[in-house]
Formats: sequence, C-alpha cells, structure tokens
Amino acid sequence: MKLKIYQVDAFTDKVFSGNPAAVCPLDAWLPDSLMQNIALENNLSETAFYVKQGNEYLIRWFTPTVEVDLCGHATLATAHVLFNHEHHTDSEIIFHSHRSGVLKVFRHDHLLTLDFPSDTLDKIQWFGEMNAGFNVIPIEGYKGKTDYLLIFENEDQIKNIQPNYSVISRWKVRGVIVTAKGKSVDFVSRFFAPQSGVNEDPVTGSAHTTLTPYWAEKLGKTELSAIQLSDRKGYLTCKYMGDRVHISGQARTYLVGEIMVE
Repeated sequence: MKLKIYQVDAFTDKVFSGNPAAVCPLDAWLPDSLMQNIALENNLSETAFYVKQGNEYLIRWFTPTVEVDLCGHATLATAHVLFNHEHHTDSEIIFHSHRSGVLKVFRHDHLLTLDFPSDTLDKIQWFGEMNAGFNVIPIEGYKGKTDYLLIFENEDQIKNIQPNYSVISRWKVRGVIVTAKGKSVDFVSRFFAPQSGVNEDPVTGSAHTTLTPYWAEKLGKTELSAIQLSDRKGYLTCKYMGDRVHISGQARTYLVGEIMVE
C-alpha cells in the first residue's frame, strides 16, 4: 500500500525553521497501531492524518509515542497541504477531531489562522519536584487541560532555561510550557514534553491556546505577538476571543513523497 506524505515547516516563512510536521492524507482511517508506527518512523514531533468527509475533514495527531488531543502546528501544516497541494479551494477549512471538536483554519494571502478552543487555567499547588524540573524556579504555575504553564521573570530565563527531562517526564501532563514577557514581542515561550516522546517541541500551536488567555489577561490586550524560543524558532500572532483563540502563522513545504506500507 502506498500513502502520500508531506512534510511542512509550520509557523515560519522559510524551510529549516519553525516546526516540521508530517501530513498523511487517507481515504479511511488506518489501524491505530499502524498510524502510531508511521509517526514513530517519521520521528517528528507530530504526524497528522486526515480523512476527507464531504467538504470537511476528520483529523488526528500522533507523536512518535502517543496520540494527542490537539496539535496546532500539525493542523496548520495540514491546512497548508490542503490549500497548496490537495486542491481545497475555499478560504476556510473545517476539521473535526474526536478529541477536540470542531477546529477551523482560515487563509488570508500567505497567512493561516487556526480557530481553536481556549484553554482554562487553574493555579497549581506547588510540589517539591517542580523545583527540580528546571535550573530556574518559576514564579507561579498553572494547569490547563493537558499541560502545565510555568511563569518566569524574563525572556533571558526562557532562552537559557535548562530542563531536567528525567524529572519532567514523571509529571502527569502532556507537557510543560515555560513563558515570560517578551522584549520585542508580547510574550515568549518554550515547550517540553518528554512524557509524550518529544523532549522539546520547536513550535507548539496548541500551547498558545493556554498562553493566549493568560497573557491577554496579564497584559490587558486581546491581540498578541509571540515567539517560541526553540533553536528553530516560531513566530505567531494570537487573538483572544473568549472561548476561542485565533493563532496565525505561515508554513512552507519541505517534502512531497510517498511511503510504502505492507
């Protein structure tokens, strides 16, 4: 069996930057174990699979080790594939996730905008091991639907932070977002998820469903600029709309090919 595969760099305007995601169009869902093996073989932070259903699309996302509830950069990459390679002609795409509901992507010129549900945050009670997760102690912490959000004092701490992956991997969340107010943008962040098979994710769209409500309230504004400070870096603009968040960025195709599955 041959399957199409695309690799797209998301949240960037050039290849070798942003966050790479694989995208596999399907006629029908493959067995979960096979999709997981394909994601493991791709060895990217996410592989997205989609099935066309009328004028809309079912979508699922897999890291090399687990299926996840929501992935922003791989959804952006999938939209890029549909707009640029798979003949989707409307300016809006409607995805359906069995874990996250209805997700939309809009295209305006070269910019793609994710329409995702906002996360809700609960302040967490500190636990001792959290102090050992990083070389710098956060000033406060929150728990969203799937991730911890840890707040630090400044951008330099985020840029130079040293995670202790063996400690973080024991925390019972999908991953950990670290963030601080930015120098040239409203906020900066990084994302670590060793418990999900990804030590550091280069650019995490879904994390901005958590970051945007926090920084919108903190800064008193609904439109925000952001950089994810991984080595590859990602550039995003975010808009807080109450129960929804708009997350915008660009994407570039790196690879178009096919995979052979027995």
